[in-house]
Amino acid sequence: MQAVMKPELIEKESISQLSFSSSDKVQQHPDLLNQIEQATILGNSHHSKVSIIFQDDSGLKRVDTTIWAAGTKFICLKGGVWIPIARIVEVKI
Repeated sequence: MQAVMKPELIEKESISQLSFSSSDKVQQHPDLLNQIEQATILGNSHHSKVSIIFQDDSGLKRVDTTIWAAGTKFICLKGGVWIPIARIVEVKI
């Protein structure tokens, strides 16, 4: 049985220091785009925080924050921080 990695909890402000240069594919939740859409609606209408689990070049991370906008390749968090959608594993509402 494969062990499940526990993501490292980080602050939103430290995301800009992370590296996403690797083109490694991550195992994404099958309903990820819907999760992002729902989290964006919650972020804009209720300023609700969600848990975003993603992988940078050094490993699995988790941040609890608000998603302000979503494009085709990136999500934008409060404060103008961007995460590539290709590196997001799951968004927990």
